Amino acid sequence: MVKMKINIINGPNLNLLGIREPEKYGKMPFEACIDSLQIRFPEVAFGYFQSNVEGELINELHRSAGLFDGIVFNPGGYSHTSVALHDAVAAIKTPVAEVHITNVFAREEFRHKDLISGACAGTVSGFGMDGYRLAVEAILEIQK
Repeated sequence: MVKMKINIINGPNLNLLGIREPEKYGKMPFEACIDSLQIRFPEVAFGYFQSNVEGELINELHRSAGLFDGIVFNPGGYSHTSVALHDAVAAIKTPVAEVHITNVFAREEFRHKDLISGACAGTVSGFGMDGYRLAVEAILEIQK
């Protein structure tokens, strides 16, 4: 029996996971990550959405509110530039856990400012694809 519904939303360039800069992002395609999450958390029904377009991400955040118990959100590079995504997360009551595959604070200085994290329940950064698991666990804890 499914108890929780969690939507995973990935932003720009994350459709290239497994191909893009494997030394930073790994060689695993995201589909394998979702499969792994579903096996580890059989009580969770996962949704998945990816877009390279900021407005589509905003629409998906809005759509997810009320349909899902939690959202795992990797805004990619928009983390450092998008006030609109910050406002979209702040506008919904569904808890959002932000994920970054790499440790953004160990990278270029422009990545050290995250405009979205302040609107999120929390942020997981630097643990590779395992960050998605950690974010799901955090949402499950929040929703107990």
